[in-house]
Amino acid sequence: MMKKALITGANKSIGLETARQLLQKGYYVYLGSRNQVKGLEAIKKLKSEGFSQVEMIQIDVSNDESVQAARTAIGKSTEVLDVLINNAGISGGMPQTALDTNVEVFKNVYEINVYGIVRVTQTFIDLLKKSSTPRIVNVSSSQGSLTLANDQSNKYYHFKGAVYQSSKAALNMYSIVLAYELRNTLVKVNMVDPGFTKTDFNNHRGTGTVEEAAKRVTKYAFIDNNGPTGKFFSEEFYPEQGECPW
Repeated sequence: MMKKALITGANKSIGLETARQLLQKGYYVYLGSRNQVKGLEAIKKLKSEGFSQVEMIQIDVSNDESVQAARTAIGKSTEVLDVLINNAGISGGMPQTALDTNVEVFKNVYEINVYGIVRVTQTFIDLLKKSSTPRIVNVSSSQGSLTLANDQSNKYYHFKGAVYQSSKAALNMYSIVLAYELRNTLVKVNMVDPGFTKTDFNNHRGTGTVEEAAKRVTKYAFIDNNGPTGKFFSEEFYPEQGECPW
């Protein structure tokens, strides 16, 4: 039976390449996009490359009704979801100082980077639990590592973002608790730092490619039932052991 995956924020960059790599492995992909027009453009591009087992799902992770509508739409075509990749996220813009950044910026970023993932995960967990190999991959960032943020030898030590970094740290803790609650099920929950990737997310200042980033993400969608859960991976920083310190 063909495995099925939902990816949020998948109409461009790492999300789109992640969809492509899942399609290459024979998955049916629900390509989540907040903007319907951009989502359909992404579908058109993938189909022009020969991929047919893909459809656009309009989903705004910051909106309860939108997430529920996406669940209804997917539920009409499948009773099982094998992979959920929570990829949608925003930076909130820079600079982000702890003393001067307006609390509204924190609220806007957390609404997507934290609450959005909670919202989507809680809504789709019933479909995931029906899979024989259910996987949740939360796209995090090494910027969410408290250890690295406080390490003066870290090459990104001086690049601070009070909003973005704290949102990813919060996501990491949510993911730890989620993995713990699902420890007696087949669901595997892992956090993946795709690396400093050249995308419009960072005004193309990144050094890695979307292909490399997506490969790091999909790796944890493909693990078997003996694979890790509740782990935080950053192959950019730790290419040998993979695991990133909290």
